[in-house]
Amino acid sequence: MTSITDIASSFFHACETGKGWEGCKPYCNDDATFSAQAEPLAEVETLQQYTDWMKALLTFIPDGRYELKTFGTDDERKSVCAYGVFSGTHSGQGGPCAPTGKRVKTDYVYVMDFDGEKIRQVTKMWHAGWAMKERGWT
Repeated sequence: MTSITDIASSFFHACETGKGWEGCKPYCNDDATFSAQAEPLAEVETLQQYTDWMKALLTFIPDGRYELKTFGTDDERKSVCAYGVFSGTHSGQGGPCAPTGKRVKTDYVYVMDFDGEKIRQVTKMWHAGWAMKERGWT
């Protein structure tokens, strides 16, 4: 039996390296949901949509990468939290405007809730407004 910590870690790395839904779905319920109180993600309601959004993000921030700061499991509540820092330069085509050449470094947290050995819900905490300003998008 694989632990939820191992599953969450595999999902996190697949998502943050732009594997999209194809690379993330082995770790998730087919109908897994997503939530975030962040403007760019206001219409994103499923984990499939979010993982594909991350894949697209890395097309216009091609040097995008993450630094995992902390990772913790709450077995009682069947959830795993990951705190990371995403950084990269808007140098590729796509996104909300022409490439700005500006670099972003932004903190975020995922809370991954489980149903058995599959992720059923991911909540992202992220100050999108700050990150968008750093990129020169506002």
